Amino acid sequence: MRRVLFGLIGLVQSGWVWAQTTNTESVTFVATPPKTAQVYIVHDPDATSAFSPNPNVVQAMVNRAITNLTGKPTVAAAWLSLVSAQDTVGIKVLSTPGATGGTRPAVVAAVVQGLLAAKLPPRQIVVWDKHLGDLRLAGYVELADRFGIRVAGSAAAGYDEANYYDKPFLGQLVWGDHEFGLRGDGIGRRSFVSRLVARELTRIINVAPLLNHNMMGVSGNLFSLSLGSVDNTLRFEADGDRLATAVPEILALPALGDRVVLNVIDALVCQYEGRQRPMLHYSTALNQLWFSKDAVALDVLALEEMNRQRQLHGVSVVTNATEVYLNAAIMDLGVSDRSQIRVETVP
Repeated sequence: MRRVLFGLIGLVQSGWVWAQTTNTESVTFVATPPKTAQVYIVHDPDATSAFSPNPNVVQAMVNRAITNLTGKPTVAAAWLSLVSAQDTVGIKVLSTPGATGGTRPAVVAAVVQGLLAAKLPPRQIVVWDKHLGDLRLAGYVELADRFGIRVAGSAAAGYDEANYYDKPFLGQLVWGDHEFGLRGDGIGRRSFVSRLVARELTRIINVAPLLNHNMMGVSGNLFSLSLGSVDNTLRFEADGDRLATAVPEILALPALGDRVVLNVIDALVCQYEGRQRPMLHYSTALNQLWFSKDAVALDVLALEEMNRQRQLHGVSVVTNATEVYLNAAIMDLGVSDRSQIRVETVP
């Protein structure tokens, strides 16, 4: 059965679908055009100096990327093609590694200024991650004060009992998890979606760093958004197979995945070792930003670049971290086939 499933997955990946006829011994395969993803990469050699972003250069890079991605003539029109003035827009960041190793505040500030140029009310723009303390240490509270926008921790917002991911394997509930301290059958098998995500945000812009992850290859868009949106995640994080299954299934929840309108990889700096700790001696300044509506495609490119940097610097290459992206593609969350990812360099 395992071999058959892999065969069908391969056919789906290669652009074939199957249909069984009334004769149960006959199977017809029909060719369908493969899905493609478009990624826009903008580069400026002056984007960083000694790994520190140049805010003015970064702003210009974000403006060029968003107008090219949307095909709109102005920055305001470009953002308004993705969100409206009635939306509450959540900018998801990865703040645990800090301002140096995680999503850089300069990139988020450039996105915020674009949304403000599109006349979104400042209080309807929310920079968020799982824990407010991490956001504060990474400089996002200061950023929010500067622009009059909001900053929020999804864990502190509490969890929505009507929106959850249900999986039978159990883990150790910790303080802050919705069911922590409870006893009974089924306790610990659900990961509840934050009320911030499920009840308040109507659109999500996902901005992740180009940062390694020991099991997923990269701490990219899929990892950051999925585990930042739900509780009871320790049961996934210590097991690569569980993580590869849970991450795409969490993102497929309507309360989460349906609200994402844009994904960005902050590739100003690529850190190919260290994961949650900023380690500049394991980092390379790429001075790039990557934009796409396809989070899977971005993470596949990120894994490719991560492996390239690890090879260049004599670090063992991650070779077994593709399962999560294949699973995401099978669930129709994006494109994992590198040959079907179109990359356009923005002038």
